[in-house]
Amino acid sequence: MSSSLPNGFGTRPATPDDAPAINKVIVAADEAVQGSSDETEADLLDWWRLVDLEQDSWVVEQDGSLVAYGVFFAHAEHAELDGFVHPAKTGLGLGAWLLANGEARARERELLVARTWCLAQDEVARKLFESLGYREVRRYYRMLIELDAPPPAPEWPEGFRLSTFEEDDARAFYAAVNEAFADEWSFLSMPFKQWVEHRVKAPDFDPTLWFIVREGDEIAAFLRADPERGGAGWVGVVGVRKPWRKRGLGLALLLHTFGEFYRRGKPRIALGVDAQNPTGAPRLYERAGMRVAYEAVAFEKALT
Repeated sequence: MSSSLPNGFGTRPATPDDAPAINKVIVAADEAVQGSSDETEADLLDWWRLVDLEQDSWVVEQDGSLVAYGVFFAHAEHAELDGFVHPAKTGLGLGAWLLANGEARARERELLVARTWCLAQDEVARKLFESLGYREVRRYYRMLIELDAPPPAPEWPEGFRLSTFEEDDARAFYAAVNEAFADEWSFLSMPFKQWVEHRVKAPDFDPTLWFIVREGDEIAAFLRADPERGGAGWVGVVGVRKPWRKRGLGLALLLHTFGEFYRRGKPRIALGVDAQNPTGAPRLYERAGMRVAYEAVAFEKALT
């Protein structure tokens, strides 16, 4: 450990059995800042499929109660550090302790940059990050639509056909995602086998919510949705390959997906997006009827 916890606190790695208690800490932290939270145990467990909990996570306990949690994840040359402290235990140095341990793990793995996040309204977290040498580098939106009637029917340009994902589409779908998002800030392609394990073999994988738009035999656009995340139908990724952009395919895909969720009794639909997305995605989502529900801020620190 790179620093000491205050007297009366202990630490150990997280385990899957901790998901309910950790989720309660995350929800309490969110609610203390913005009055609401869309975090769920299912989302946490899904994220942990990419994490070695034994090596790269910490829970902090006091008198048998879990009061803080942190996790480390390697992303190219970056260390992604995520941490939460129950609002009843802030001001005791637990957040700084979690960051220090995450940074120490990153240095052990010779990573060059540490990255962490907070809600945009969280001035306490911002002051902590800045005091420890972090600077703001990016903002992200959680966008939302709540339908009270079926959405408008999508208008498909002539010559395109829509289908849902089939097993044989995996390699082409994966390649289309990598091509469409190659210019995105911090985008990192998973190896194909890892992508299949994480996406196609995910517990909530539903191929009828993965949509592909083709012109001839070529994938022109795609959308991957999950049945639910944070209490809403979830648009995980939507993309249009460069040769087919500015033809209305992205908007048509969104409206089609909104209609499918509405038909399934899921009128609340959400997604996450880089506020500075180079293709102007937030404007597309607004045209589809979505609004910004909340904003998160990414911070970075060079590790020397």
